[in-house]
Amino acid sequence: MKIEHFERLVRNVKRLERLASEILDVTKIDDQSLRLNKEYFNVKELVLDLVHDHNKQLQKNNLSTKLLYEFKIDEEEEEIPTRQDDSSPDIFINADKIRVNQVLDNLLTNAIKFTEEGTVSISITFKKGKNQMDRIIARVRDTGTGIHPEILPRLFSKFVTRSNMGTGLGLFISKNIVEAHGGKIWGENNADGQGATFVISLPAKGTNQ
Repeated sequence: MKIEHFERLVRNVKRLERLASEILDVTKIDDQSLRLNKEYFNVKELVLDLVHDHNKQLQKNNLSTKLLYEFKIDEEEEEIPTRQDDSSPDIFINADKIRVNQVLDNLLTNAIKFTEEGTVSISITFKKGKNQMDRIIARVRDTGTGIHPEILPRLFSKFVTRSNMGTGLGLFISKNIVEAHGGKIWGENNADGQGATFVISLPAKGTNQ
């Protein structure tokens, strides 16, 4: 078997695995059996692992898209950006690590898919709130084609996609995962007309759900 045939087979198997996983998630959402397994973990480490994996894929596909990341501490109206290295402070959250990874991975995958050339960035901000209502804000911004006007009103509905490679289930699943955590997710086109930004707001200490 030629190497290109083998690689095509591997890609198709991965697509089938992803489709099966998404259908299972949708079933759990529809019958309200989606459960969270919360733990206290470092969001910074999770994001750095995701960036590393996506950078490897970009290099493998010889794509020129640049993937950037940033971590911030926003406390008492003083925003302190941190450096893109191991010396930046850790940011912790009480949440389902696998599910949070799933959501951020989906947003990064979509952003890269629609940004053939340009920049995709992910930023994580720890935002100090009143009455210990601290939040984690994640932003994924790209300079790609943006969100099509026909899709924008139905962005987080089932089977909404303009990509031949997608199922249109990723954002629907992501929205339900975020809301199960007591959070919010939204997306919009960038004001400068280049690309789109998706934002996730999650309670840092989780909810009782």
